[in-house]
Amino acid sequence: MGKLTGGCMCGEVRYELKSEPFDCGWCHCRTCQLSSGAPAMAFASVRRGDWSVSAGGDSIKSVQTSSFGRRAFCSRCGTPLHVMVDHQPETLDFSVVTLDDPDTVPPAFHIFWSSKVSWFDPGDDLPKHSRFRPDTKGLAGTEPPDDSSLTGGAA
Repeated sequence: MGKLTGGCMCGEVRYELKSEPFDCGWCHCRTCQLSSGAPAMAFASVRRGDWSVSAGGDSIKSVQTSSFGRRAFCSRCGTPLHVMVDHQPETLDFSVVTLDDPDTVPPAFHIFWSSKVSWFDPGDDLPKHSRFRPDTKGLAGTEPPDDSSLTGGAA
């Protein structure tokens, strides 16, 4: 892996990845839709300490967006940067499109397909999971800890 870097729309926040991203996929949950203003978001994971701020750390704010997750964003331009969830304390999921070269980390699956916006057709053959993937670390099965990500907000 070459050095992967990224940042927000206004350029205030810059970051670098200290390890290879993994588990890249599209999320169609209602919270992702509301936080991005788009029908889905593409995320990838890194070990929590491996998403490292190189500039603009004071401009990063976060908000509790479900009963089990917190999202970070640039407070100047609003770019969604990452989400941290309680059931996966060792990882951080970052927005792939904030990479300087987002083509380096393509999505490999869809989650929360059950809350996909009906008029959005991604037109791919990637695996589609109704909620979380069955092998999601930290979950007992394929159900999220609660439905707060489906209703768009903290419980």
